[in-house]
Order: sequence, then structure tokens, then C-alpha cells
Amino acid sequence: MTTATTRAARDFRGTHTEGRTPEELRELVSHVGAELELAPATDIIEWAVATFGERFCVTSSMADAVLAHVASTVAPGIDVVFLDTGYHFAETTGTRDAVEATLPVNLITITPVQSVAEQDATYGKDLFRTNPDQCCALRKVAPLADALSGYDAWATGLRRAETHNRVIAPVVGWDARKGKVKVSPLARWSDEQVERYVAENGVLVNPLVSDGYPSIGCWPCTRRVAPGEDPRSGRWAGTTKTECGIHS
Repeated sequence: MTTATTRAARDFRGTHTEGRTPEELRELVSHVGAELELAPATDIIEWAVATFGERFCVTSSMADAVLAHVASTVAPGIDVVFLDTGYHFAETTGTRDAVEATLPVNLITITPVQSVAEQDATYGKDLFRTNPDQCCALRKVAPLADALSGYDAWATGLRRAETHNRVIAPVVGWDARKGKVKVSPLARWSDEQVERYVAENGVLVNPLVSDGYPSIGCWPCTRRVAPGEDPRSGRWAGTTKTECGIHS
């Protein structure tokens, strides 16, 4: 990236980029997606910040702080959105608090419209058991869509190495369902690259990862994974469900 672009990225908190129409955003993606496919993660984030300014954010599930750390080195003060479903492990919210305390980011915690108790009263106790798709829709998909309404683009920590369903995840793509540009700066990173970045930069990692939870979601729908099992086999174990719906 050029010096001018880097400077624009670092000064993004002072920018007020006007929102583009979905048609303009989709057209933008069609031109830059291939150009950025092989770019380093920092260059991808620099492009997004320079292009969208304050209308670009990073999302994090707090399995680790790799994406938040990379983004903070490019654009200190960047918005990092965390979705608190009300069902998180204590270790996950603890990682969120540690990220907020140690990284130069603007940590934004969002929550569903209903508390867990209110949802139980409306739909019956333990909706995650009786209708997990609806539970995810209410506690993940809908609140994130609402939170992203003020942004034109959002960055995710999706990596192609995580699951076969994500093999074709583009580095920069069009999320038609949300009407947003979806940026995945770490899409091409291998597990080894993530581990190396964590070690070299002292990046925070959710302690559950070293306790047999390579993929971390809500506690009722996540179990430990045995050695040799698919890393995501602990999510919604015993069902055909493989995704919450945010990335589908």
C-alpha cells in the first residue's frame, strides 16, 4: 500500500465517509476482489479503512484477538464489534474484556433484543435445544445485522482452513443478505500462520482453545473436540447444523 493510503488508514477516525448504495458497493467489490486476493492482511485492512473510513468495522467472536490485533496496528481506534449472545462461556467474555483493556480499539458489545429469560418466556425454555436455528437467528443473526446498519463494510476472522464450507470465502466479497462488503483479511491464513502470529506478537487467545475447544460458540452448543476430530465438530454436536447463519 502507498504511504498516502497508510496515512489515510491511520487517520480514519477523523473521516466521515458517506454511505454508498448497495449497487455502488457491489460494483466496488467486483473491481477490487481479485486485486486483493493475494495481498497481506494489513494491506487488505488498509484498503478497507481508506475506502470506507468510519463505515468499516471489525467483528470478533473472541476465540482469539488475531484480527483485532492486526486491525489495531493498521488503524488504532478501529471499531471492534463483539456479539454477546447471553450464552457465552465466562472465558469468552473475559477475553473480550482483556482485548478492550490491552488493544487500541473501540470495543462495542452488542446484545439481542431479548434477554435469555425473556426469550425463554416467549419461545419456551432452552430454545437452543428445541430450535437451534431460531435461537441463532434471534441471538446472533438479527442483532449483528442491526449493529452493522451503520457500516458499509465489515471484517470477519473467517479462514478457509477452518471448514470445507469456507474454502471459497473471498478476501473481499459481497454479502447480498446484509447488503454489505464482507472483508476476510485472514482468509488465506493456515493454522500454522495463526499460531506463529500469536506467538510472535503475544496475541490474546481464549483459554478454552488450549482446553480442547478449537472452535468456540455458545456454551450450550459447544463441546470439547477429541484429538483428530474436525475442529468444528464440537459445534452443535449430534445435529446436522454446522453454521449459525451469520456467514450463510
